[in-house]
Amino acid sequence: MAARRPSLLDFMRGNAPLQAVSRCRFVLSGSPIEYTLKRSQRRRSITLTIDENGLRVGAPWRATQSRIDNLLASHAHWIARKLTDWQARRPPPFTWQAGATVMALGEPLTLEVDAASKITTRCGKCLTVGTGTDDPDILARHVVAWLRDTAQGWFEQRAGHFARVLDVRAPTIRLSNARTRWGTCHPDGRVLLNWRLIQAPPALIDYVVVHELAHLREPNHSPRFWHWVASVLPDYKERRLALRRDAIRYLLA
Repeated sequence: MAARRPSLLDFMRGNAPLQAVSRCRFVLSGSPIEYTLKRSQRRRSITLTIDENGLRVGAPWRATQSRIDNLLASHAHWIARKLTDWQARRPPPFTWQAGATVMALGEPLTLEVDAASKITTRCGKCLTVGTGTDDPDILARHVVAWLRDTAQGWFEQRAGHFARVLDVRAPTIRLSNARTRWGTCHPDGRVLLNWRLIQAPPALIDYVVVHELAHLREPNHSPRFWHWVASVLPDYKERRLALRRDAIRYLLA
């Protein structure tokens, strides 16, 4: 049975969800452009955001589709330019092979294959993969496993540190495989962090960790929430901007 779409009566009664996310499409210069539409009860205006994940539209719950379409049409040139800019910044397709470069904590590491070893280890600027084959799938599996192990330890250490600073209980850290979300904080204290984040510099990782832990203080994005974030990272705005702007540089794997 298809899910029932919340009605206006639901909204008036307060039974509608706080937000809803869907994929939509509009035509730009004769070409279809897909975008993510996020409706929220709390939102008061329509916003447009473009980053490495494409176009995202934030809208009030009761905003009509025609109103959204009109805004997209009025910003068509800006949307086209920003999408082109992001496409130009996107790195070339990654090839899993010896000599390729992956990022770890914001630093480039050159992949080496060592048939005599059975483990993956970092030595300076190299990541040596213990495998007797140069099969791309096997190489990728070994490197991703190393990145995930590194991420688990790093995230737990940073979360423990910032939990003490924020005076909250140290959360259980789980790794996520999300494509469009860096982290999620659950009401029960679990925090999910995207393992790919381990490829970014430590300052950007800290921003995401603090952001999620601050939700243990304020489960929203109210001024009080950002006050908690700023109390730990006074330059959080610069870090947030850098994450949005530069993350694509680090996500080669």
